[in-house]
Amino acid sequence: MSRERTPIHLPACVLGLAGTVLVSGVHAGTVISEALYDAVSTDNGNVFVELFGTPGTVLDGLSLEGVNGTDGSVYLSQSLTGVIPGDGVFLIADDSGDGTTLVGNADLVLDIDFQNGPDSIVLRNGTGILDALGYGDFTSAVFAGEGSPAPDAPAGSSLARFDPRADSGNNFADFAVLAAPTPGSVPVSAVPLPPALGLFLSGISGLFAVSRRRSGSAA
Repeated sequence: MSRERTPIHLPACVLGLAGTVLVSGVHAGTVISEALYDAVSTDNGNVFVELFGTPGTVLDGLSLEGVNGTDGSVYLSQSLTGVIPGDGVFLIADDSGDGTTLVGNADLVLDIDFQNGPDSIVLRNGTGILDALGYGDFTSAVFAGEGSPAPDAPAGSSLARFDPRADSGNNFADFAVLAAPTPGSVPVSAVPLPPALGLFLSGISGLFAVSRRRSGSAA
């Protein structure tokens, strides 16, 4: 089903400043921008992983892995296909079991029922790692994320990146819990910003809304 998408239009001067101030240590590619791995009821068909990257990026050859915090083993691996659309947001939704999903406007439907924490989700490019999100208490577990782990989100809540273009290499600093998940939409101020980052963004407010116009739902 076709959907209208709102492309990102930022002035070149803002992009340059954002690159200097916000993107210290950012990956040179696609990142995980949001993840819901524990639904309120059944996870089947309700969980999702959202990616953010350069529009037109071909995802073929990338994969998503679930890494078990108990022993560090990979318990789930799914190959990705598709192209990041004009809004920069690519939504991967869990398969309900018959090729459909309950997550609206999914770009790709796969079996991605990730475990609750402490576990990690890894975005891999062949043998290399583009991004990784570890969540939960890893005191006695194997951490496969970046820096320090993000908190373990309660059922029905997601983990969302403060700013989809900023990756400090530390999950604890980059992600926060969203009580109301936003699959397929990336409002930069959807989660509380660290003071310094919030001060910067407040000076150029209104320029950093990245969202998707929805028309219909995915089958």
